[in-house]
Amino acid sequence: MVVLGSVSPQRILLSLPTQMSHSPLPALSSSPQYLTRRKSLIFASLLSSLIYTSHHSPATAFVIDQPQQEEDTLVQLFQETSPSVVFIKDLELAKGSNDSAKVLANDENAKVQGTGSGFIWDKFGHIVTNYHVIAKLATDSSGLQRCKVSLVNAKGESIAKEAKIIGVDPAYDLAVLKVDVEGVEVKPVSVGTSRGLRVGQSCFAIGNPYGFENTLTTGVVSGLGREIPAPNGATIKGAIQTDAAINAGNSGGPLIDSSGHVIGVNTATFTRRGSGMSSGVNFAIPIDTVVRTIPYLIVYGTTYKDRY
Repeated sequence: MVVLGSVSPQRILLSLPTQMSHSPLPALSSSPQYLTRRKSLIFASLLSSLIYTSHHSPATAFVIDQPQQEEDTLVQLFQETSPSVVFIKDLELAKGSNDSAKVLANDENAKVQGTGSGFIWDKFGHIVTNYHVIAKLATDSSGLQRCKVSLVNAKGESIAKEAKIIGVDPAYDLAVLKVDVEGVEVKPVSVGTSRGLRVGQSCFAIGNPYGFENTLTTGVVSGLGREIPAPNGATIKGAIQTDAAINAGNSGGPLIDSSGHVIGVNTATFTRRGSGMSSGVNFAIPIDTVVRTIPYLIVYGTTYKDRY
């Protein structure tokens, strides 16, 4: 296909006489009127082709390029947001062992009791996750429970840190952990808002389902204002429903919008009875609830309502 968009009508008009003067037309040289008419027909034909091509090329290019643009946008979205997502391991030390350094190195002398996700809240090393991800550590009376967090620094290097619980709120299934980030630069998430969300808009979940780190799933906001059970038996209201796949290990990870802002904390999924497989009906705690809760957990270790 010849692209004519860079050729102007003036240039075509000026080039035609030159081309015609070098063309051997002995039979027509004695008929200036016929030659002029032939020039006009040729010019009209070329001009028509130019107009047609100019009119239709943008639409054709858009149809071809749009999927690639969408794919590039999604790739960039993941690359920019995934460094803020962490992998959480719930570990139980073997009796008689209290060497956390070995646990962090290779899980030696420890039993992995569960995995989950979380995200970096601020540059001080606070990490947001679900309460049920670290419930065993929060209720441990044996002194054998540990929490190992794997994250990446600003250079993209993977590091492992032991995390301590700062605060918990079982009523909203939220918890805050903290890791030592002295000398380590980390990338906090970009916090959005759940106010004004619309059913049908795109959303994306990043987490570690079944221990597979940095997994991206895509979907839409399927519903708003849902109610889901909390670990303490209460009801969490206002949950976001999504069909972005959420499985065991995704809990505590971020649900983000197409701008890369966190709009929720992935928390629960309905599973097909007896299969353990996600049904596609998944839920996240809205970020506006998280924003109201986390500062109290960081400062006081508990929610405002539980302080008195």
